[in-house]
Amino acid sequence: MRDWKEEDGKLVRSYRFESFADAMTFMMRCAFHAEAMNHHPEWTNVYNRVDVALVTHDAGAITDRDRELARRMDAVYAACRHPEN
Repeated sequence: MRDWKEEDGKLVRSYRFESFADAMTFMMRCAFHAEAMNHHPEWTNVYNRVDVALVTHDAGAITDRDRELARRMDAVYAACRHPEN
């Protein structure tokens, strides 16, 4: 999770892709993980960039759920960048 930073009480990270379609594919794959965890990110997409902020609103803080979703998102990103994995 070295690319994640804590800002304003949230875990934040930006992901960059080759294209808009790649960014959307990443978001769709991550959406399945988020839904399975019942833990939904704050995120935005502009062309080839996806900006993510994670916080457990019920706890009012960053929790293990946020860290787990961040790890899963990083794994999806690695798979998107290196589909042979």
